[in-house]
Parts: sequence; structure tokens; C-alpha cells
Amino acid sequence: MDRKPRILVVEDEDNIAVALDYLMTREGYDHDRVANGADALSRIRATHPDLVLLDVMLPEVSGYEICEGIRMDPDLADVKVLMMTARGSAIERRKGLALGADGFISKPFELKDLREEVRRLLGAGV
Repeated sequence: MDRKPRILVVEDEDNIAVALDYLMTREGYDHDRVANGADALSRIRATHPDLVLLDVMLPEVSGYEICEGIRMDPDLADVKVLMMTARGSAIERRKGLALGADGFISKPFELKDLREEVRRLLGAGV
């Protein structure tokens, strides 16, 4: 792959977004952030990222609705979705995966775990 993978972070909490920004920069990914659910789908369609790091609990539109919107758009079929939630129950995980998420991680997460999950989804060796 000659270009860096593009990642869109959809996260409304600044402190988490800063940690994700740090990790993405350190890993060498191109990345951007959307802080609310309402802007997420239009940004995803406009930028066509390789991976969306998607918080479940967002203002206006939930991560589940965004995930469903991505999966209903044939142009976004190759976009990977990693859902993040502070309510990391088995029910939440099943719901996210049922809606088409490629992975699910509970907050607070270890950066190492997130890094491994991102690499797995982007097809890079860990």
C-alpha cells in the first residue's frame, strides 16, 4: 500500500479524541475527526476512509445508526467500522456486529489493544 490508510474518528469526548489522535499520528495514519453523529455520514461519504473509529454514544445520531448507514451504502462497502463504547456489554457488542461493524472495543481501552484492532482491520501485520 503506497498511501497511508485514512481513518475517521467519530468521537464527541475531547479527551478520548486527543488520545486517539496521538495514537493515529504515532502509527502514521492519515486521520480526521468528527465530533457529532449528524456530520459523520456526510464526512464518511466525502472522504471514504479505510476505517471509521465510531463511538456508539454520540449527540444527535447514534453510532449504531451511522454504522447502519455505512452498510446500506454500496459505495462504502469496503469501509471498515470499529465501534467503541463505554457500555461494553455482550448485548451492545452483538448489536454493533449485527449492524455490520467489523470490530468492537470497550472504553476505557488500552492503546495497545486499540492499535492491534486497527491493524487487524486494516490488514496490516501486528
